[in-house]
Amino acid sequence: MDKDQILKKWLSDDLTTSELEQFEQTNDFNLNNEIVEGAKYFKASHFSSVSSYDEFKANLKEKKGGRVIQLSSYKMLYRIAALFVIGFSTYFFLFYNNLTEVQTLASNKITFELPDASSVTLNAGSKVEYSKKKWANKRELTLEGEAFFKVAKGSKFDVKTSDGIVSVLGTQFTVKQRPNYFEVKCFEGIVSVDSNGKTHKLTKGNTYRIIDDVSTIDITSRNQPNWIDNVSSFNSVPLYEVLEELERQYNVDISVEQFDAKRLFTGGFVHNNLEEALTSVTVPFNLTHRKDNSNKIILYKME
Repeated sequence: MDKDQILKKWLSDDLTTSELEQFEQTNDFNLNNEIVEGAKYFKASHFSSVSSYDEFKANLKEKKGGRVIQLSSYKMLYRIAALFVIGFSTYFFLFYNNLTEVQTLASNKITFELPDASSVTLNAGSKVEYSKKKWANKRELTLEGEAFFKVAKGSKFDVKTSDGIVSVLGTQFTVKQRPNYFEVKCFEGIVSVDSNGKTHKLTKGNTYRIIDDVSTIDITSRNQPNWIDNVSSFNSVPLYEVLEELERQYNVDISVEQFDAKRLFTGGFVHNNLEEALTSVTVPFNLTHRKDNSNKIILYKME
């Protein structure tokens, strides 16, 4: 008796005692039994039924225009199981683990509220993701870019970045995560920063920063970040980082000719006047600039 006949009789519960004992000794039995048992837990809102295995094969032949694709019972059931797995995974991803995403483009900022009335202000070129469904039990979000948080009091509030995790209960702080740059500023309360295997506690006015794998502690006297008021400010920050921020705020492309962009800059620039911003950044280094087109700016040494 071939495999199709054995499988058909087994599904119809028509195997004799000896045939069943022989089938249970085959490699196919455990897999087939697991698939059938597992299928009991799946439900569909609409389905069609057939009265027999032969009717199923006849229907398949009719739908394929008379062309039947022969598959072994093992392969056919394996593919059915795979479809169940894919379908369940898709459901889980779309309906259970769905995330809310808020993102800003270049030269844009946005302020929004989280489910607990905590507020987030995203700087230009930044993104936040969080789960509304899980928020009541776990206040957690991921950040790419820079944001200012005013956290409502409650359970632990985590900001996850590729460079570390920032945790608070209720406070005001900023997190900035850019390539080779990570910075946390505490404006109120206490902030815990877990980064590079170490934990740092920041109180009001403290700043923790990592630039090119070098960490420093700084102080700020402000009650909120300058960029909220459309001014970017820096204290001993490499020029290349300043220029990257200028690119985000004005949606321009900046390059430097024959100058060390790792030199440190202290100062700032406004977000509403490109010429004024460029002057603020270039004059301290005796640089000037030219525009190749509306979006391309080149910095170079003055003669």
